Amino acid sequence: MAERSTAAVDVADTSGEEPLTAKAGQATDDGAEAEKVSGGEKDTAGSDETGAAAADSQPPELHSGHKLARRYRLEECVTRLDGFSSWRAVDEKLRRAVGVHILPADHPRARPVLSAARSSALLGDPRFVQVLDAVEENDLVYVVHEWLPDATELTTVLAGGPLEAHDAYQLVSQVSQAMAAAHREGLAHLRITPGSVLRTESGQYRIRGLAVMAALRGITCEHPQRTDTEAIGALLYAALTQRWPYENDAYGLTGLPKGVGLIAPDQVRAGVHRGLSELAMRAVVNDGATASRQEQPCTTPEELAKAVAAMPRIRPPETTFNTPPPYQRTGYQQGTYRQSPARNGQPGRPTQAIPTPPPPLQSRTGKALKWSVSALLIAALGLGSWQLADTLLSLEGDKDGPSSSHTTGGKAKTPANKPIKIADAEEYYPDGKPQHPGQAQDTHDGDAGTFWYSKTFKEGPDLNPAFKQGVGLIYDVGSKQRISNASIGLHYGGPRTTVTLYAASSLSPSEPVSSMQKLGTAQTSQKTAEIKLDKPVKAQYILVWITAMPYSPADPETYSGEGYKQGVTEVSFTS
Repeated sequence: MAERSTAAVDVADTSGEEPLTAKAGQATDDGAEAEKVSGGEKDTAGSDETGAAAADSQPPELHSGHKLARRYRLEECVTRLDGFSSWRAVDEKLRRAVGVHILPADHPRARPVLSAARSSALLGDPRFVQVLDAVEENDLVYVVHEWLPDATELTTVLAGGPLEAHDAYQLVSQVSQAMAAAHREGLAHLRITPGSVLRTESGQYRIRGLAVMAALRGITCEHPQRTDTEAIGALLYAALTQRWPYENDAYGLTGLPKGVGLIAPDQVRAGVHRGLSELAMRAVVNDGATASRQEQPCTTPEELAKAVAAMPRIRPPETTFNTPPPYQRTGYQQGTYRQSPARNGQPGRPTQAIPTPPPPLQSRTGKALKWSVSALLIAALGLGSWQLADTLLSLEGDKDGPSSSHTTGGKAKTPANKPIKIADAEEYYPDGKPQHPGQAQDTHDGDAGTFWYSKTFKEGPDLNPAFKQGVGLIYDVGSKQRISNASIGLHYGGPRTTVTLYAASSLSPSEPVSSMQKLGTAQTSQKTAEIKLDKPVKAQYILVWITAMPYSPADPETYSGEGYKQGVTEVSFTS
């Protein structure tokens, strides 16, 4: 393993959301790296002609208090490496903290960094730390990005121990979906590490340094999708075991024993979720899958995201409440209770024993009362049995037809709507552009706090058919059931949401919506859409199809900007 020179100040990553410092000559977690860190990428910094030129191109003398564009005031230098520096700064115009990468304009990587920053900014995906500005000015190139003071690096999180299964599931689900979206736009990260993934206080994960980090370090790769996928697998492995899945120690984590090879996470640590362990192996191992199932390897973030979505949903651990202390008996003991206090060192004389009352109901009056109560109970049981039999006969008569139904006052009794259990759910996206497939199960888990949500659209409330005909979820109720009503809980209120029910052929149908049987539709400005069918229909698969969404402001819970969007909290069907 070739060590990089530690003469320059370095930190675990250069984005700098967390103020970090290191003394010159002191190696940090990232100070010694193998060329293959997590997926075959090669860090060419300082190892080729470009790296030598970068080292010769020193940044200008900058100091705390220096202003860029009369707006960004530098506060603290967190990285100085290979001719560039990274700072914590303040945007005085908007009065907020930001991060800034600074390079000389003649730096050999200045142009690639500008191009990468502008491409990342155009993506605009809130799951990534956003690039706010990319400027060339006064012989300097600088990139301004978000600073998240309430977020914590995954490096710091893992220092406290491995993640619970639900947290690890959320990590791999959110990161793989985000990187799949980035690769669809032609953007790669190439340096996904525990230092480049942040966890917010709400439990959401955000990725920093998309494209920019690789450009700053001069990293190139022939297979960027495979590289990013293996890096996500390494993150999942570390989250499950608190070990780095290679022989070298990195990011504050101990590597695997030398000469042993790659071991499945559930063999490294007891109690690891079996499905997540296999998923990590499918993403990390290049030649195939685990020894237990021989699944195909995941070679792209899209494949990994689909594999995560295909797993049974991992529910969060139940909250444990402190139980009250057990009932404490008094300290009274037989023989000492009711004794008079001792006098002059002599034990007290016991008082006269109190006569013990007879057991209850042993007198003549008590016996009579006991037999009376017994007789009343027997009479009540007989009356209840007769009423139960009468009710069952009346219900049986209702099944035979209207002529034999039990009536009261000339009106037939109508049975109440019966809830139908939902067995499974999947997102339906016939145009091949999913919203958040991994969250479909959150819409029937009985928890209104978890939900599926769409992306944000610029046109509305009706979606533009040329861009998006609609978004929807398909539910499997186990077998053909009599469907009469549907209740769809919505995350956003306001004018207006349009929801339509269709009967589908399967959980993943190939036919378009136009060929499905329409069951009913509803428009609402509330947070609940109720659809009552004109006539009950028997179906096993029901599509909830949304074609209009309300305008809503930016939502920090979903990291979505303002626009037309909707979310589904809980869906229920009744017969």
